[in-house]
Amino acid sequence: MSRFQVRGRCAPLLLAAALALATGAAFAQSDISKVNGGVEAEAGQTYRDLSTVNGGIRIGDGATARDVDTVNGGVRAGDDVTLGQVETVNGAIELGARARARSLESVNGGVRVGTDAKIGGNIESVSGGVFVDRGGRVDGNVSTVNGAIGVVGTEITGDIKTVNGDITVGAGSHVRGRVVVDKPSSNWFPVTISRRSPRVIIGPDAIVDGPLEFKREVTLYVHTSARTGAISGATAVPYDSARAPQE
Repeated sequence: MSRFQVRGRCAPLLLAAALALATGAAFAQSDISKVNGGVEAEAGQTYRDLSTVNGGIRIGDGATARDVDTVNGGVRAGDDVTLGQVETVNGAIELGARARARSLESVNGGVRVGTDAKIGGNIESVSGGVFVDRGGRVDGNVSTVNGAIGVVGTEITGDIKTVNGDITVGAGSHVRGRVVVDKPSSNWFPVTISRRSPRVIIGPDAIVDGPLEFKREVTLYVHTSARTGAISGATAVPYDSARAPQE
């Protein structure tokens, strides 16, 4: 058999393999859009937009997607994902360790971000809490209406804001903006004000560069090792234990 014949027989196989790879790459970078049913994004794959109306969205470790949105369902992503804007109306958002995302927004659901994650913009929830674990960075604001906010060992370049939730700026965190507890106004979604005052804790070695502004009654605890800007609307109760006093 001549070399020409060998090459001639291999050529169709090589072409088929190349087409299969190209088709796979095109599929991996396609949109997934549904009305009813959940969306599954495979680990390590690249997608454009992931969306559904009635269903949750699950994103495997190391996957990449441009925008992720659902109406009735949560979004759960694994470790090392890279995402654009992530939005849900009725559902929670959960990202794993070392996640990257442009912004996170939920209306009726909490937001939880794993260790060493980087969020390029705001994290927002109306009726749900927000938690950012150690090593995180948020280049925007973290805000809720009805929901607690907690960060540990995290840098936030914007503000932390709530109306009716507790705030914990945990050990080693750095907030470069303000910490604000606002009062309800006509601009907010309907808010039922709790009779209990929000509890605000500035933990050990935490830093808040901007002012602490309280426009309704709060209970404020500031660790003796923490540093904050000017405080208005509350009197700080100092503490030096690992945890703030229980009420």
